[in-house]
Amino acid sequence: MALSPHVPELGALELLLAVARLGSVGRAAAELGVSQPAASARIKGMERQIGVALLERSPRGSRPTEAGRLVVEWARQVVEAAQALDAGIDALRGRRDARLRVVASLTVAEYLMPGWLLALNEASPGTAVTLRTANSHDVAAQVLAGEADLGFVEGTSTPAGLSGAVVAADRLVVVVSPEHRWARRRAPVTGAELAATPLVLREVGSGTREVLEEALAPYGGPAAPRLELASSTALKAAAMTGAGPVCLSELAVKEELATRRLVAVPLDGLELQRPLRAVWPAGQRPAGPARQLARTDPGGPARRGRPEGLSGNPS
Repeated sequence: MALSPHVPELGALELLLAVARLGSVGRAAAELGVSQPAASARIKGMERQIGVALLERSPRGSRPTEAGRLVVEWARQVVEAAQALDAGIDALRGRRDARLRVVASLTVAEYLMPGWLLALNEASPGTAVTLRTANSHDVAAQVLAGEADLGFVEGTSTPAGLSGAVVAADRLVVVVSPEHRWARRRAPVTGAELAATPLVLREVGSGTREVLEEALAPYGGPAAPRLELASSTALKAAAMTGAGPVCLSELAVKEELATRRLVAVPLDGLELQRPLRAVWPAGQRPAGPARQLARTDPGGPARRGRPEGLSGNPS
């Protein structure tokens, strides 16, 4: 049932209680941090709204009328109930902020999340974070099922049913062992050559595989894989043993490239950049520590990009 238009707003009731307690509109205004003319205008507006005089004014101050004493008593109950509601909301927010369930793709979890969680701990030291890893398809499924508060995925688009914000960018590289024939060739590998070569790939559902398949779609898609493996570590090991070319995140092979245990293959005309996204259920907004983490940037400062699928920023 809608409230009558004669019911004053909470701020006006708090002002009335302060006047009744202090005996002066001026002292009540000072306590609440407003000017005396503004407080007087608000009391008069409340009297017009209710339809009765609430205060008797005299050179010695202001005191409630007979009707005003009734309104003061009712107002006290309303304000006390609002204070209890405020305290309850604070408790709920504190409980929410004390725990954060995160699920992230393997690349994000292994190479970016440690730094992000360190920054989150500095900003919200009371938050206990549970981190699980999965491929991007399973990350989306867990967030949609309510099993995680926030997810991080790789891939070319935001998964269906989720909203998201790009929090970082990543580049995929094709790498081989130093003994592979591609490690010594001078000409870049073309898209057609890469598509025709059996590769060692991540499993179906991986964001890495999705990006590669989209890039090779103009060439008929990748050939049947030589192997399918479920982690960057396994892919790197396969490449180093000569199992075949591997496509994976540049973040994952930085050390191996620097020590020449793997060699990056130059590519001709293929764009293998991909965004990394924080995702959450569509129609909701991350709050508290989840909002902080959803705006994390690998360089440290929070990213200020516009979330996808929302009408505004998460702040």
